[in-house]
Amino acid sequence: MDGSADLPLVEVSDLSVKFVSREATVHAVNQVSFAARHGEVLCILGESGSGKSVTLRTLMRLLPPHARVNGGVRVNGKDVLAMGERELRDLRGGLVSMIFQEPMTALDPVYTIGQQIGETVRRHTGIDRQTARDRALELLGLVRIPSAERRLDAYPHELSGGLRQRAMIAMALSCNPQLLLADEPTTALDATVQVQVLTLLRRLQRELGMGMIFVTHDLGVAAEIADTIAVMYAGRIVEVGPVAQLLQDPLHPYTAGLLASTVHGQDRDRDIDAIPGSPPDMRRLPQGCSFAPRCPRRSAPCVTTIPEPRFPAPKRMAACFNSAGLVSDGPDVVRPSASDCENRSG
Repeated sequence: MDGSADLPLVEVSDLSVKFVSREATVHAVNQVSFAARHGEVLCILGESGSGKSVTLRTLMRLLPPHARVNGGVRVNGKDVLAMGERELRDLRGGLVSMIFQEPMTALDPVYTIGQQIGETVRRHTGIDRQTARDRALELLGLVRIPSAERRLDAYPHELSGGLRQRAMIAMALSCNPQLLLADEPTTALDATVQVQVLTLLRRLQRELGMGMIFVTHDLGVAAEIADTIAVMYAGRIVEVGPVAQLLQDPLHPYTAGLLASTVHGQDRDRDIDAIPGSPPDMRRLPQGCSFAPRCPRRSAPCVTTIPEPRFPAPKRMAACFNSAGLVSDGPDVVRPSASDCENRSG
């Protein structure tokens, strides 16, 4: 492994991404900073449109030409934003791999599963076709696809959604990446298959010792898979903490709102406290805290000033003027799981 295991695998510092067009400028990501260690699962959690997927794609420079990026992104000590095209080709699929949200659009419909996995392996290792096919078969077995040899010659449309996602995971793991990026990989799956894929990802991540950054809008999914959760709202990270601590004792009103608007198995009869209002227009963000118009704890500074990150405890961060007292005042929260949790915050 390159680098030292005690150094961060991923370091993102003051990252901003905006999309510029004739009509408007969309401020998708705004001064985001976080780090992830080797072997850690970091989950970026937030509502749709909060900038989660844009942040993830920036780690591999998978952005359209009209994107404007500022800040720093380092993976295993390498400056991703300074890389040339050749270095990027080596990075993508080699050091870093990505699982996309919808495998039917990510997989090429005119090539078999075996051909697509084999092509990835050959590009990064230089092995021959037969060895690449053997490696593809091995990978389909690793992700527990039944009748793997027969599936190797199947086209994407011949597989179910769950099997396509497993094939996508196999492709992502084909070159033993150190960092796996997962962009809502279970969103299009039914609940039973979702739990199976989450369990598979967690098992593979532990067995292979990868770092993983997992993007989701689903609190139950985050609770199931994460070591650390970074809560994102309107392009900013508003809270970070170890999964158990963050779900038991939220420091930011937005995190508390997500928990209050979530139903899980032990508390299905209580009323749902939905977060009022809607996320802000990313073309015209508020002057102060973006959550202020929806926040029950807002005060005068919230409307005019963006709160700086505060670190009230080890490994915890909250960007909020009024986070003090939220833990003691808030309701007791039982940690939900993916199998019994339904998020209704949007």
